Amino acid sequence: MKHFLFYIVLIFCGINSQAQINELGVFVGGTNYIGDIGPTDYIAPNEPSIGIVYKWNRSPRHAYRFSYTQGKLSAKDIDSDVPSRYLRGNSFENSVKEFSAGLEFSFMDFDLHDGDPKFSPYVYSGLSYFIYDEIFILDNNSREDYQSSTFAIPMVLGLKARLFQNFIIGAEVGFRYTFTDNLDGSNPENDNFESLRFGNKNSNDWYVFTGLTLTYTFGQNPCFCAE
Repeated sequence: MKHFLFYIVLIFCGINSQAQINELGVFVGGTNYIGDIGPTDYIAPNEPSIGIVYKWNRSPRHAYRFSYTQGKLSAKDIDSDVPSRYLRGNSFENSVKEFSAGLEFSFMDFDLHDGDPKFSPYVYSGLSYFIYDEIFILDNNSREDYQSSTFAIPMVLGLKARLFQNFIIGAEVGFRYTFTDNLDGSNPENDNFESLRFGNKNSNDWYVFTGLTLTYTFGQNPCFCAE
């Protein structure tokens, strides 16, 4: 009988887990890129970005997270402190449209149903798929070749807090290691532009989203069952 009751509880919790608390909101911030053109700063947003965020809180510590974010990328060698880049004088413009899915882990309990103030640092990672333009550099400026897409690995650090009863605000910086070396036109895939390739061809490009999230929570109280 004890085993029977134990399995009944597990089944009950499993059914209720379909009604976990949800979060839906927006991301607003800036974008910068790390590569072969322009400044070498890691966090230096110089273009706007915006997105949509959805989270499904599986427990007070972790949530499945899905998002769409888009932003512009640009950089100029004349803004770099590296003398060789400054003298070269290249510049580029591109854009990214990213779909991302993964797991967000909170370092402190973030159970939104006990009524107490909540805040926690968090990390997020998973897999991103993004659309961008394949470009090349001619006469120091970027030219579009064709549209392409590839994957990236997101690595996000943030801090979130409950603003009001149903609103959560977060501040985060998210690095994306991409599977391409041509966000900046330095290493075009098109072999017709082989003579235009430059820079470090053994290091892929990165882009960074820095900004704020604001989400609204809804859904029934979750059943956080013991594993």
